[in-house]
Amino acid sequence: MTAVEETEGRNGALPPWVGRLGRLLVTLVITLVGLLFVTFLIGRVVPIDPVLAAVGDRASESTYHKVYLELGLDKPLWEQFLIYVNNVLHGNLGESVLTNRPVLDDIADTFPATLELSTFAILIGTCVGVPLGVWAAVRQGRLVDQIVRVLGLVGYSAPIFWLGLTGLLVFYARLGWVAGPGRIDIAYQYDVERITGMMLVDTLLQGQWDAFWNALSHILLPGTLLGYYSLAYISRMTRSFMLAELGQEYIITARVKGVRESRIIWRHALRNAAVPLVTVIALSYGNLLQGAVLTETVFAWPGLGMYLTNSLGSADMNAVLGATLVIGAVFVALNLLSDVLYTVLDPRVRRRG
Repeated sequence: MTAVEETEGRNGALPPWVGRLGRLLVTLVITLVGLLFVTFLIGRVVPIDPVLAAVGDRASESTYHKVYLELGLDKPLWEQFLIYVNNVLHGNLGESVLTNRPVLDDIADTFPATLELSTFAILIGTCVGVPLGVWAAVRQGRLVDQIVRVLGLVGYSAPIFWLGLTGLLVFYARLGWVAGPGRIDIAYQYDVERITGMMLVDTLLQGQWDAFWNALSHILLPGTLLGYYSLAYISRMTRSFMLAELGQEYIITARVKGVRESRIIWRHALRNAAVPLVTVIALSYGNLLQGAVLTETVFAWPGLGMYLTNSLGSADMNAVLGATLVIGAVFVALNLLSDVLYTVLDPRVRRRG
């Protein structure tokens, strides 16, 4: 092969990021198929008769048999799975027994509330947890480090429902600093037009400041408690990453050259620690989205978690499986996003392809 042909071959080769993107997409497809399969098995393993859940225990035998055939339960499992996948791909998650509405419509109504609460919490967890973790690493072994570690341990181990009940008792019932359960007072509820489904955003877009401050007062306590939960994890991981970076040779070299300590910490060490920290924050965000069930129940927050809890209590398997599938898909999407951001932030990964 001539030198010209070699050059043309190199020029015609796909860039490394294309191969990495292809692998990410293949991984995403395999993960989603696995999620569908697990969700399908859950619906078949649980000791709940989907036909009885749909028609009730007083339905006639002919009605029972008719619905049994309509649900395709007479077919082999592999064929039932294919039918299930086809329905999901067409946006058909079944009909909720509890609300008599399509499950997808129920999820579209409730998910924005969970998204708003989780986003509020992750902002608190990130904006407070990262500086605390950096501070603890810089002051390793000192009183500040010990306090941050204890706060992280308490936040990571204390039951969230206990924190919620205690917070309602102290800050709402006794001190009256925050509003009670729910997203907004009923006096404002019907004045706010639904645009995004997120109350803080919708009230801002419509310029309804009284309703905005009322909604903020409602989300403050549950959002802060969830934020504390994520803060505990983020601060601990930030501390670990920073300790690893502060022991590197480039940090020692920078100190020998007389670079300001603040610049070393925030510009150099934290910048390198931010690469794995992106994955930690993304996973923490996913955990908030799927772990807000107890918080939403305690605070009567009408989100996906409360919808899932009510559906479980009513043996509404279509709703349970639909909500589980959506939460799993969001978690997979966040993992994919963190992987992409990891590639963007770390040039070594881009060079490896």
